[in-house]
Amino acid sequence: MERLKAAVSEFPESSGVYLMKDKTGKIIYVGKAVNLKKRVSSYFLKNRDPKTTVLVSKIDDIETIITESEYEALLLENILIKKWTPRYNIRLKDGKSYPVVRITKEDYPRVFKTRRIIRDGSKYFGPFPSAGLLSIYIETIDKIFKLRKCRGPLKKRDNPCLYYHIGRCTAPCVGMISVEDYGKIVEQVEDLLSGDNESLLKWLKDRMTEASSALEYERAAEFRDAYAAAEGLIEEFNQKIIDFNDQQRDYISFSSFENLYTFAVFQMREGRLIGRDLYRTEFVSTDEEALEQFIIQYYSELDDVPGEIYFSRLISLKLLKNFFRKEKKAQPQLIFPEKGQNLSILKMAEENAWQDITKRKRHVKNEEGLEALKDVLGLARIPRRIEGFDIAQLSGKYPAASLVSFKDGVPDRNNYRHFHLKTLDGRIDDFAAVREAVSRRYSRLLNENLTMPDLILIDGGAGQVSAARGVLTALGLEYIPLAGLAKRNEEIYLNGRNKPINLPEGDPALRVLQYVRDETHRFATGFNKKMRQKDSRFSVLEGIPGIGPSKSRKLIQAFGSLEEIGKQSEEKLKETAGLRSETIKALLEEIHKIKS
Repeated sequence: MERLKAAVSEFPESSGVYLMKDKTGKIIYVGKAVNLKKRVSSYFLKNRDPKTTVLVSKIDDIETIITESEYEALLLENILIKKWTPRYNIRLKDGKSYPVVRITKEDYPRVFKTRRIIRDGSKYFGPFPSAGLLSIYIETIDKIFKLRKCRGPLKKRDNPCLYYHIGRCTAPCVGMISVEDYGKIVEQVEDLLSGDNESLLKWLKDRMTEASSALEYERAAEFRDAYAAAEGLIEEFNQKIIDFNDQQRDYISFSSFENLYTFAVFQMREGRLIGRDLYRTEFVSTDEEALEQFIIQYYSELDDVPGEIYFSRLISLKLLKNFFRKEKKAQPQLIFPEKGQNLSILKMAEENAWQDITKRKRHVKNEEGLEALKDVLGLARIPRRIEGFDIAQLSGKYPAASLVSFKDGVPDRNNYRHFHLKTLDGRIDDFAAVREAVSRRYSRLLNENLTMPDLILIDGGAGQVSAARGVLTALGLEYIPLAGLAKRNEEIYLNGRNKPINLPEGDPALRVLQYVRDETHRFATGFNKKMRQKDSRFSVLEGIPGIGPSKSRKLIQAFGSLEEIGKQSEEKLKETAGLRSETIKALLEEIHKIKS
């Protein structure tokens, strides 16, 4: 640190760019300054913020490039950031934007959902917060107007495609409709997307009534769902921000947490909000510098610059005006509003950015837990994909295993599975159950050449882990890390390790394992409930006040049948399931009724 401070003390007091490098010589941060010596010295002050402390701890060397002016430093900074993509600079990554409807600029335009706005003369309508509703809405438009589906330039064909034969296309590819007539249909779609919704709703309602009268209930249900989707989207249309000034405007705001930044850009065109884009990055300097870097990078990639740009922070406008005038040949008004509708739109943009930051914070916690788990279990890599098993047996009847899958610390529910176990023959054998479930799961992954997990978690102790390990070894998958989490004392069991690992409550690694184990148990419990509902024994028991799923399970596991339960003494039933005297009396009376 003292070596760096000494070097910085020799820096020139002129404008320029500084490049911070780590021990490997890699550039990790690029910055600009009016006074290089004063700016870089500020990184080494004692009262620096946590973000700067992280950056400084990584610095091993600093180089400078002197420029003639601050504006030249700004341009050079942007060039070097693009060239080296330093870890701690603004690096634009697209976040999720709301979908819009695009009508292409062609002789025979296409209508489809997209999240990208391309300046090629296409028309855009939206944005729409509900992508699912929008898909149904577009499908409805498709059914009504029969626009073409094929992508790319329209090619002449000898015969129309299947869509024409099923009444879903007007077949412009074989000349069955003129450009003029097709254009009139597109105008109707544009009217509809612009707010003329009554005709669509009436058409849908009429078709729904006709189908229902003709006893075509499936078609009637399709029109009913389309009607509901259309109503939902019409409501979204009516809630849009409308600005009767036709000026083109961009609104830029952001939210941050520690070194995480999300920038939100709202695009207003012809009085309508047409786009909401989010950009994610990590940054370690001030909010003002973060915003300035974002603006330079964002508009460097765009051909069109709007007439007005609104910011949520007051920043140096001189450099930005020079940038737009010299590099983009544009002179937009750069505005920092303090009240009114424009401030409201910026606050809305900031709220969108904050919602994204909240999601990213959860991801950061997941990353911390996964990295801690890698260290605790001694894994070669971070366990991105974890699969967990839970075994459930109802007194030997309906034995089943449940599997959950996690990706990057988040449940991947498309890969959840249940296994009806087939090899137990009425026995209660947890180890055999584990062996069958693990064998069936990973034999299939092998046969289908699918990706293996980075970690397998078994709900159980050393015995269950050993049973699973035997199967993996037989399959040639002994390289897959395996662990067990026992409910008692939350002990972690690893194959080949005599003693379990005990982590303190709240440990990030333990939290990940508990989340997987608890989710496995939740998934299994839901499956058990379905099986119990199919089993008359459980429905009888749980119909008695004072007996719920837990107590009914204990009774069935202990005695197997209602007849055997009816033979037990009051003391035995109290001891087994903790039943009260009045509950036992009601239980025995119910069993007696069934027998008689």
